[in-house]
Amino acid sequence: MATEKLVLLHSNDMHGDFLAEPKNGYHEGGVSLLSGFIKQVREEENNVLFAIAGDMFRGSIIDSEYRGFSTIELMNFLAPDVVTLGNHEVDYGLAHLLFLEKCAKFPIVNANMYVKTNHTRLFQPYEIIDVNGLKVMFIGIITEEVLASTRSEEIIGSFIDVWDAAKQVGVIIDNYKTTRIDLTVLLTHIGFDKDQQLAQLLDPNWGVDLIIGGHTHTFLDEPCIVNGVPIVQVGVGTDQIGRFDIEIDTDKHKMTNYKWECIPIDSRHCKSDPILEEVLKNYKNRTDLKYTKIVTNFKRALTHPSRYQETELGNLCADLLQVDSSFEVMLMGSGSIRYKTMGPIVQFQDLKECLPFNAPVWMLEITGEQFRRMMKFMLRDENIAPDSHGEFYQVSKGMKMVYDKTKHEFEEFSLNGEEIKDDRIVRIALQDYHFKNFTEFFNVPLEEVLANKKARMVITDDFSIFEELLSSMNNIDSHVEGRITIK
Repeated sequence: MATEKLVLLHSNDMHGDFLAEPKNGYHEGGVSLLSGFIKQVREEENNVLFAIAGDMFRGSIIDSEYRGFSTIELMNFLAPDVVTLGNHEVDYGLAHLLFLEKCAKFPIVNANMYVKTNHTRLFQPYEIIDVNGLKVMFIGIITEEVLASTRSEEIIGSFIDVWDAAKQVGVIIDNYKTTRIDLTVLLTHIGFDKDQQLAQLLDPNWGVDLIIGGHTHTFLDEPCIVNGVPIVQVGVGTDQIGRFDIEIDTDKHKMTNYKWECIPIDSRHCKSDPILEEVLKNYKNRTDLKYTKIVTNFKRALTHPSRYQETELGNLCADLLQVDSSFEVMLMGSGSIRYKTMGPIVQFQDLKECLPFNAPVWMLEITGEQFRRMMKFMLRDENIAPDSHGEFYQVSKGMKMVYDKTKHEFEEFSLNGEEIKDDRIVRIALQDYHFKNFTEFFNVPLEEVLANKKARMVITDDFSIFEELLSSMNNIDSHVEGRITIK
């Protein structure tokens, strides 16, 4: 039996985590150290590939200031062999994404994002890479659930769920895979739970060897094996990288053995890449000039430790948008807040990175009965599980919910001390993303709510509200007050 070794490195959900951070006398993460590690492995091993499973964009001033162009340039120096799309790759719009693809010096694969009118694919569905005679096929997959934000782009769509995605994998393999393919990898951005469902649906005859995933920021100690297919994901950012050491039978064109580990990226294990460091420094110097001004100060550092509970930062953000407004309750998307801790000194850069989604805010009039249904759906067991990656909301001052998890009932559901009765009309507000995905996120048809009264845009840019109000405030404090209590 003739065998060859392949080293397959992979990252996911880098989210603009470009800069190394000091930690106990050494530096951790950042693209310069990551590049140094990848170059080291490429020097030590003969057959090496590096893949990224989506969401290179967002999370950094360097990314948002240059609308992803800086990220593509940095990735060009990092030199991945293949990348698949994540949901945040479309944050700057479809036309801009297609422009950025032209700037990329690496292939971007996606099998199931298409133009709705004629079902034309927007990207190449797969890439076959020849590594010294070994042929490795990568297929990129995303689903409609993950692509919810692209509903602002009416022209594009995706297959609805993992069942359709699995069928599409079969179509691609049946039509394009040859007997000379030695390894088949699904490069997905659908979330760890969906990866498991997808693996279960794969026909073993298709010969899918691995699933490298993203989206849910899941850290794994070892691969999860489903239907004989190893599934891996390496959390979020650039503080770690996944590594497969794979043995391939080149006569039978199949994987015979593998070892996988999640490797820390820090200055104790990696040397920094001086070229990438210079490019990064250039971007950082330019953004620092603009973004290091101090906006305000907090009385102490405020926290947002989990997106599935009431938080200090969440309460502050919801309250700021509700100040002097025409609505009674702000439902602030927990996932819109990107820092776990902010302050006590708040620079403009902190504000932009913590609250990166400049978006309109819409006001809706809903009945008390509809409001209860919405919040019950938010508080369902599977949605508030640690790895659910579901939608959760911070609520503005005056709102109080006490939810009994065992009975699935509210013990209290009140606004400004008064019970919200079923027939009461409540004026709520939502950011644009959550308004456009209202039915999916709340399990209440948007049409049913709009029958009460037409929606109205009440804020054109929520970030401008945060910047304006915080700039005029000082020594700010916020506490968890029991606005949302889960018993």
